[in-house]
Amino acid sequence: MFILRVHSVDSERPISVEEEESGFTYASKRAQPPLKLIQPSLKLTDRKGLIHLYRKSSHSSLPNPSSRSTTLFIVAVPNYLSSLDFIRFCDSRISQVSDILFIRNDGMEDRYSVLITFSDQSEADGFYNNLNGKKFAPSEAEVCHILYVMSVEHTEFDEVAAEAPTGFTELPTCPICLERLDPDTSGIVSTLCDHSFQCSCTSKWTYLSCQVCRLCQQQDEILNCSICGKTENVWACLVCGFVGCGRYKEGHSIRHWKETHHCYSLDLRTQQIWDYVGDSYVHRLNHSKIDGKSVEMSTSCLSHQGDCGLCECSEDTGISGAIFNSKVDSIVIEYNDLLASQLKGQRQYYESLIVEARSKQESSIAEAVEQIVVNTMQELQNKIEKCEEEKSGITEVRVSLPS
Repeated sequence: MFILRVHSVDSERPISVEEEESGFTYASKRAQPPLKLIQPSLKLTDRKGLIHLYRKSSHSSLPNPSSRSTTLFIVAVPNYLSSLDFIRFCDSRISQVSDILFIRNDGMEDRYSVLITFSDQSEADGFYNNLNGKKFAPSEAEVCHILYVMSVEHTEFDEVAAEAPTGFTELPTCPICLERLDPDTSGIVSTLCDHSFQCSCTSKWTYLSCQVCRLCQQQDEILNCSICGKTENVWACLVCGFVGCGRYKEGHSIRHWKETHHCYSLDLRTQQIWDYVGDSYVHRLNHSKIDGKSVEMSTSCLSHQGDCGLCECSEDTGISGAIFNSKVDSIVIEYNDLLASQLKGQRQYYESLIVEARSKQESSIAEAVEQIVVNTMQELQNKIEKCEEEKSGITEVRVSLPS
C-alpha cells in the first residue's frame, strides 16, 4: 500500500497534445502514427514538485486485492521521452484513462514521474499487467515501474510532505534504488540487473540526480562519514543520500534514522541494505559465494487472485540454497562486527580499570613515601631539639661552676 505526498508551490498546467505532436520528440524519429486513442475528456496536466513516496510498514508492497486502486504511479520516465512519447508508450491502454499528471523536479534532469487515474479498476489492473516491467524503448535500459497508489496529497510545505504518516515508511523515488530493495519492500517485481557495482544502466539512468547512485559508482574513492569523517563502515541513506558511519563506529547513520525516520541504509562496501525498523537486511540481490553470481530474492505470489497456478512463484528456481547461504553470510558478518565491537568495548573497559588501579597504586605509594619522609623528618627534628636542650643544660651547669 503506497501513498504520495507532493511538495509543490506550482499549480497544474494543461498540456496540449497538438502542441506536443508538432514538436520534435523521441517518437517522431521513429515515424509513429498520430494519436487517435485519446478521449476528449482526458485531462493532461503538468506540475513541478518534489515527490515523497510512502508505503505501509506492516504490509507487503506487492499488489493484492486490498492494496490495488484506480490510481497508478509511474516512478520514473526518462526525459528523452516527451509527454506525447509516453502516451504512445501506453498504447491502447490510454483510452480508458481519465487523468494524467506529469510531475517534474528541477533537481532531476534525467527523469520525471507520472500519475494516471482510471475510472475502472479492471482497466487499471490491465494497464499495470501490460506495462509494468516493460522497457520504455527496446534499445534502452530504462524499465517502467508502476505502483498502485491509495492517495495523493499536494502541499506547499516541505515539512508536511517530508513527514511520514503514522504507520508508513518513506521509500526512495530513484528507480535504481527502488530496484535495490526486495520486492516485498519496494513493490518492484522484476529488474534487468543487480546494480550492485559499476554498470552502464546506473550511470545512464540516475547518475545526475541520485546521490546514492553516484556514491555507488565511486568505488575507487575513499568515502567518509559526513559528520565525523571516519572512512570505515560507511553507510548511505537510501532516501536522501546522507553518508554516515555505522553503529560500530560513531553511529551517525542510526542517529540520522532516528532524526528523519529514513530507515533504509546502504552499506557502501557490500551494497547491502539494512532496514532499521525491521532490524534486518532488505536488499533484493545477493552475491552467492557458490558461483559468484547474483541471485534474486524469492517473492510471494504475484497473482491478484492469490492462486499460485496463475504465476511462476511456485516453481523451483534452484537458487534457494544460494539465497539462504548468502543471507547467512550477511548475518554472520553482522554478528562478527557486533562481537568485535563488544570485545573492543570490554578491552577498553578493563584497560581503563587497569589504568585506574595503577594510578591508585602509584598514588598510595607516593602518599606512603611522603608519610615516611615526614615521620623521619619529625623524628630527626625531635632528636635535634633534644640535643639542643641537653646542650643548653650542660652550658648552664658549666657556667654555674666556680672558676
